[in-house]
Amino acid sequence: MTARTTTSPLLARAGVISFLALATVGGTLVVPGATGDAEAASTSASALRIAASKKGAPYKYGASGPYRFDCSGLTLYSFKRAGKRLPRTAAAQYNRTRHLSASARRLGDLVFFHSRRGIYHVGIYAGNGKIWHAPKPGTVVRLERIWSRSVSYGRVR
Repeated sequence: MTARTTTSPLLARAGVISFLALATVGGTLVVPGATGDAEAASTSASALRIAASKKGAPYKYGASGPYRFDCSGLTLYSFKRAGKRLPRTAAAQYNRTRHLSASARRLGDLVFFHSRRGIYHVGIYAGNGKIWHAPKPGTVVRLERIWSRSVSYGRVR
């Protein structure tokens, strides 16, 4: 075996690593056909950071920021600042998202709470079964565990 055949797999690996390093732009891998998912993930991650930055902001029915929020006002505000438009109410936001299974949810996806009467609450998925949301009058924007099994997930397009 010559040195050339011994190092060939190493050079091939180095070539792949160099390609990946060159294809990475600002922490996002550039792959043909994957720009939609990468862009959605980036937008959702930004919206999640924006919602988290509003920790402690008081709940106010009908408010959509920047200092007071209701549940759909927080999601509307967060995604608007991240560059996406959403309708005003939780039910309308549900109708505007791509619906997902719990196993397909990612950070920044919307979590919709529902009853027999329809969608009644929305938050932004933060991982580990938790959401950022504006719960109800007398509370503030906070991180909280998902408390119900009657939830659906949606990804903002």
